[in-house]
Amino acid sequence: MLMNRRTFSSALVAGAAASLIASRGMAAPSAPLKARNVVLVHGLFADGSCWSEVIGRLQAAGLNATSVQNPLTTLPEAVASAERVLARQDGPTVLVGHSFSGMIVTEAGMHPNVSSLVYVAARAPDAGEDYTALAKTFPTPPATAGIVFDGDEGRLSEAAFLRDFAGDLPEAKAKVLYAVQQPFHKALLTGKTTQAAWRSKPSFYAVSTEDRTINPDLERFMAKRMGARTIELKASHLSLISHPQEITRLILEAAGHQA
Repeated sequence: MLMNRRTFSSALVAGAAASLIASRGMAAPSAPLKARNVVLVHGLFADGSCWSEVIGRLQAAGLNATSVQNPLTTLPEAVASAERVLARQDGPTVLVGHSFSGMIVTEAGMHPNVSSLVYVAARAPDAGEDYTALAKTFPTPPATAGIVFDGDEGRLSEAAFLRDFAGDLPEAKAKVLYAVQQPFHKALLTGKTTQAAWRSKPSFYAVSTEDRTINPDLERFMAKRMGARTIELKASHLSLISHPQEITRLILEAAGHQA
């Protein structure tokens, strides 16, 4: 069956638009599905309890929230830990990641239960991208110098944790968080994502303007590249603890709820 000129032109325009979306990495559709489930993933130098301030607020809004215990071993094992939790959800689910776990959100976000993605001062690589190489195109943040290794396990020194990771938290609270810091394995940092969920799902990003763990301009670059709905918070890397209300509002928006 031959295609008439008008049909051909329409198809050409549609194809060009699809190509533009793919090349720019803009998420489609732009509006998220309404969701009542939220899965939260922590990054380096933390454990699942770092989401406590946000979880209570999500529960008060009527949402079902689950914090994944990231094993911090290898990227495939970390992704699998999130996917197991996602598989237990009973409908559309917002997948939220902080810091390193943006890698997990980017990969595990392809799970069919995931309706939208939220990045909180998080890595947001493209498929197959070398995140370390990308980060080196921006000034190195101060926290990097504070990483210490015991064999294959890495962690932040107490001084770096208090100053560069949790700089806008009361010292007593930051010390409690330091006490539950989980070490990461060197192998975790070598992983690369094989797919980028932000290319096909609505994405949201919270930039921490006072971040000393990930360069704020790198955060802005990644948020813009994915076409994310973006907010900026005058916060340290731990905006999920110092600004839980704002982070909760962003998650509620990603879930299609009134904040």
